[in-house]
Order: sequence, then structure tokens, then C-alpha cells
Amino acid sequence: MVIALAILCLNCWKVHYRMEADQLIGIWREGERRLAQAEPAERSSLERVRDEIVVELRRRLGGPFTTDELARLYLDQGVDWCFGIATRAAPNDPAAWDLTTVAGAAFARYVRQASDYAGGRRTGQE
Repeated sequence: MVIALAILCLNCWKVHYRMEADQLIGIWREGERRLAQAEPAERSSLERVRDEIVVELRRRLGGPFTTDELARLYLDQGVDWCFGIATRAAPNDPAAWDLTTVAGAAFARYVRQASDYAGGRRTGQE
């Protein structure tokens, strides 16, 4: 009985993060769209911040990862940590500190490297 409950909990957890990840990918893509639509004068700083956040995501997640693991990091740790990166990468450009844009764009870029993400969407891999 205990094992069955543990398996049920694990399956619920997987479904929860799978649904969350699907919703988060849409939010992250919005950050990507905002960055792409930014004024050319601001875009360079935004891209620099995005790229630095991607480096930190790589450090935090390590080797191969799934979309669920990236979603869990986003939900558990938030994006407040991105602000420090933004202010260091673009210290004189407060427009580049817009975490909705730069963090969203960074997560959108990084999710493409997930083991269960291909062709612009999640695959059926568990």
C-alpha cells in the first residue's frame, strides 16, 4: 500500500510539472518575443543579459535535463537571482533589467537543450 501511494505521488508530481512546464514555455516564449521586438539600441544589452542567464542556468542544472526539471527550477527558485546577473551584465542599462523579458528569453533559449524538447515542442519522452 505504501509503495502504491509513493508511485501515485510520483506520477502526480510528474503530471503537475508536465502541465506547469507546458504553461511556462508559453511565458518564456513571450520573453523571447519581447526581446525580439525591443528597440535595436536596447536589444544588445538585453541579449547580453539573456546570454549570461543561460550560462547560469547551465551551471545550476548541470548535464542533461528535462523540461520538467527546468520548470521545477523556475518554480522553486523563481527569477529574482537573475536580477544580480542583469545588473552586472548591463550595469548602466536599467531597461536590460526587465526580468520578464531577459529571464523569459533565457529560459526559452535554454529549454531547447532539454532532452525531451525538439522541433519547438516537448516530445513524448518521460
